[in-house]
Amino acid sequence: MTAATHSSLFPQVPESADAVLDGLDPEQRAVATALSGPVCVLAGAGTGKTRAITHRIAYGVRAGILQPASVLAVTFTNRAAGEMRGRLRQLGAGGVQARTFHSAALRQLQYFWPKAVGGELPRLLERKVQLVAEAAARCRVRLDRNELRDVTSEIEWAKVTQTVPADYPAAVAKSLRDAPRDPAEIGQIYALYEQLKRDRSAIDFEDVLLLTVGILQDRHDIADQIRRQYQHFVVDEYQDVSPLQQRLLDLWLGDRDSLCVVGDASQTIYSFTGATPDHLLNFRTRHPQATVVKLVRDYRSTPQVVHLANGLLGQARGRAAEHRLELVSQRDPGPDPSYTEYADEPAEAEGTARRIRDLIAAGVPAGEIAVLFRVNAQSEVYEQALADAGVPYQLRGAERFFERAEVREAGVALRGAARAGGNDALLDDAEDLPSQVRAVLSTKGWTTEPPAGSGAVRDRWESLAALVRLAEDFARVRPEAGLADLVAELDERAAAQHAPTVQGVTLASLHSAKGLEWDAVFLVGLTEGMMPITYAKTDEQVEEERRLLYVGVTRARLHLSLSWALSRSPGGRASRRPTRFLNGLRPGSAAPGTRTAGGAGGIERGAAGGRRKRRGPVLCRVCGKTLTDAGEMKLMRCEDCPSDMDEALYERLREWRAEQARELGQPAYCVFTDKTLMAIAEAVPGSEGELAGISGVGGRKLDRFGADVLAICAGQEVGGGDEDD
Repeated sequence: MTAATHSSLFPQVPESADAVLDGLDPEQRAVATALSGPVCVLAGAGTGKTRAITHRIAYGVRAGILQPASVLAVTFTNRAAGEMRGRLRQLGAGGVQARTFHSAALRQLQYFWPKAVGGELPRLLERKVQLVAEAAARCRVRLDRNELRDVTSEIEWAKVTQTVPADYPAAVAKSLRDAPRDPAEIGQIYALYEQLKRDRSAIDFEDVLLLTVGILQDRHDIADQIRRQYQHFVVDEYQDVSPLQQRLLDLWLGDRDSLCVVGDASQTIYSFTGATPDHLLNFRTRHPQATVVKLVRDYRSTPQVVHLANGLLGQARGRAAEHRLELVSQRDPGPDPSYTEYADEPAEAEGTARRIRDLIAAGVPAGEIAVLFRVNAQSEVYEQALADAGVPYQLRGAERFFERAEVREAGVALRGAARAGGNDALLDDAEDLPSQVRAVLSTKGWTTEPPAGSGAVRDRWESLAALVRLAEDFARVRPEAGLADLVAELDERAAAQHAPTVQGVTLASLHSAKGLEWDAVFLVGLTEGMMPITYAKTDEQVEEERRLLYVGVTRARLHLSLSWALSRSPGGRASRRPTRFLNGLRPGSAAPGTRTAGGAGGIERGAAGGRRKRRGPVLCRVCGKTLTDAGEMKLMRCEDCPSDMDEALYERLREWRAEQARELGQPAYCVFTDKTLMAIAEAVPGSEGELAGISGVGGRKLDRFGADVLAICAGQEVGGGDEDD
C-alpha cells in the first residue's frame, strides 16, 4: 500500500464515494471518514497529509454529507491552495473553496465592505515598502534598502501578533526577538506608517485580516451570513498559524466545531514571522471531544533516512518535542546516510560536487538532487564547485550570488576603487588587499561584527562578508595582487556562473526547501555557529534550529549526505566542530543521556574516505611554487606565470565546446570550464591517459568528449556533436 503524493496519480475521477477511499492506509482512511466534530490530524513529514485531507473532503462531498460550497479549506501559499483545488477536482469534489487565509479574507472583505462600512474598499497596497520608507523619513530615520525590508517585516510581525505600535517595544522584549533597529524607533515608524495609510485610504495585506476580524466582531449579521455559507473548515499546516489568523478562524467558526486541522509541531520553522505551534498543541485542550489521528507512515523516505530523522527529534526538548511523531518508513531499505568531514569549505564544496556528479552518472536526474544550506551566503562556493564539475544547477529562494544587488554594488565600488588607485582617500590607511576591500565594503554595509537578527540586513552582510573572505583567500595565494587583480578574479567567477536557466541541481536554503522533496539531498555546512546559527540564543531558538535540520533531513527520499568543514579556508586552523544536533547520531559521537544510534552510516574524512588528506602540495610546473587556488591547481601553474598555451588550439576547443553546449541544451561550462580548456591547450594531450590527468576531465567526460578533444589536439576535424544525452 502506498500513499501517493502527486496529483498525476489520480488520472480518473473515482466512480463512487467508497472508491475515494481506495488506496488509503488505515490512518488516512480514519481521517477521511471522520466528518463530524473537531478533528486534529498530526501528520509527520512524508505521511501523505494532503492526500488524507483532500480525500476527506471529497469523500464527504461524494457521500452527500458535505455540500461543496459549504466547505472552506485554507492553507498558507497559493501553490498549496492550487494543488489542493486540483486534487479535489480530480476526486470529483469541484466547487470546494481552497484558498489562503488572505485570499479568503479579501474575498469576504470586498463583498461586505459596502454593507459594513460604505463606499469602496480602500486601495490595497501591493508593496508597503515605499510607505514605510516615507514614514521612516518623516521620523528622521535613515534606512538603506535592506534595513527598510527588515523594518517592514517587523511591522508585519507586529500586526499578525496583534501588537499595536505603542506596545511594540514591550512585545519585542517579552518575545526575546532580535529587532533590526531600536524597538522604540521602529514603534514610531510603525505608528506613522499606520497614519499615512489612513490619510491615503489604503490598506495592506495584514489589514485585510484585521479588518475582516473587525467586521465579523462588530457586525453579527455579517458574521451569521458567512457562517451560513461556510459550515465546514479545514486548515492545513496548522502549526504555522499566527494569532491573527487563529482569531479570524474562531470568528468564522462561531460556536460550531466542524473543524479539521492538520499539522506537525516538529516542522515549525517560521516563528520569526509570527507562526506558533501553540494552537495545534492546545487543540485537544480547546476541543476535548476532538478526534485525533496520527499519520506516522512515511512514504517518502527510506528507513535509513527516517531513522536519522527520528533520532534528531529524540534529542529535542521543549513542548513541541513532547508531541513529536515517531515516523515509520514504508519504503524498501536504501543506503545509509553518509557523514563526511572535510578540511575546509572549498574541499567540502568540491567533494559535494564530485558526489553529485557520480550520482548523475549513476542515473539520478540532476533535478532530483538538492544541496541545502542554512544561509544564502553559503551558495557561492557550491555554485563555483558545481560549475567546475560541469554540473548544471539552479538556485531556489535566492538570486545567484553574483546577481545579488549587494554583490553587484560591491563590484562597482571595488572597480571604482581599483581605477582610482592611490587617489582614493578611502584606501589611505589600508596596507594590504584585504584591508582595502574591507574599507571599500564598509561603505556598503560590511562591519567587523555581524548585525543582530536574521533578516535582509543579515543576508546582505553575509554576502559582503563572503567577498571579504574571498579577498583574504586571494591575497594569501597571491600576496602581490592588488584591487584590479581581485576585480578581474570576481569578473571571471561571475562570467563562469552566468548561464541560461537549466534543469539542474537545486541550491536552496533550508527554509525555502520546506514542502519540497528530492531523491538525493546534501546537507552542508553543518558546524556549530551555522547549525544552530550563532544568533539562536534561547533554548526555544536552538530547538527551532534543530527542527530546521529535521526538515532538511526529511526532504530526502533515498540518498542523504551530511557534511561539515573543520576550517573556513585551506590551511586554516581546524577549530570548527560539527553541529551538536548530530551528537549520538553520527558514528563516533555520543550525547549525554542518549543511546548511540546504530545503522547510521560510516563517517568519511576528506574527499575519498580514510585519512583526511591535505590539499596539496600541488606545484607550479613553471616556477615550482606551491599552489592552493583551485583555478591555478587546474592549470598546474601560477596565474601570472608565463603560459605556453596554444592559442589557436584554445579557440578551436572553445568553438567545439559551444557547439556541444548548443546540442546538449546546457551552458558551456557543463562541457568544460574555461580553465580546463586552457589546461588542455597548454598540455596538448596525445592519449586518453594524458587527457585524464588534466583536472576537470573525469571519467564521464573522458568517455563522452575524449575522442573529440584528442582529435582536435591532433589537428584533426571532428564530425557532428555527441548525440548521446
